[in-house]
Amino acid sequence: MTGAVLRVTGRGLPLRGDDVDTDRIMPARFLRAVSFEGLEAHLFEDDRATDLHHPFGDARYAGARILLVNGNFGCGSSREHAPQGLVRAGIRAIIGESFSEIFLGNAAMLGVPCFAADHVAMNRLQTLVERTPGVAIDARVDTGVITSGPLTFTATLHGALRDAFVSGQWNHTAMLLDDFEDVRDVARGLKYLNGFPRP
Repeated sequence: MTGAVLRVTGRGLPLRGDDVDTDRIMPARFLRAVSFEGLEAHLFEDDRATDLHHPFGDARYAGARILLVNGNFGCGSSREHAPQGLVRAGIRAIIGESFSEIFLGNAAMLGVPCFAADHVAMNRLQTLVERTPGVAIDARVDTGVITSGPLTFTATLHGALRDAFVSGQWNHTAMLLDDFEDVRDVARGLKYLNGFPRP
């Protein structure tokens, strides 16, 4: 994904509970993969095995684009596999009470804005989606305004990340590839890449 991310719209997937760590999102045994392909099949695999009503196994939320979470989501290890799996499952934004700082950065590098809202607003939004799974959610990156059915509230995004999404500068790899001749020019001038002059 490249370009500006100004808003994300779609249906939601409510995942209740604080301190959902990356070991639960993506169990450690799936980190041995050479690429991130197929990780979406293993999201919350252990949780789903013990909870037949887990939201990630609930057909009502199939195709959801916006994940709705609570406090300290993505805590624990810094594994990138967790947001990679979420993106491959179709998640394009996350709205929650708070996020682990490393998870927040990893998600941003994949073009997934993480909106922070208060507990009351999140409870209302999660409840609305649980009662009416087909309801659409509109999340504005530039203003933080979240709208879904009768609900409207304002969430926040980390300022630098919001600016990067709005300007289209969140994808550093794509930016490097766009100006790759400049990268080559810099590389040609680096002595440790091109050998030091012999005395």
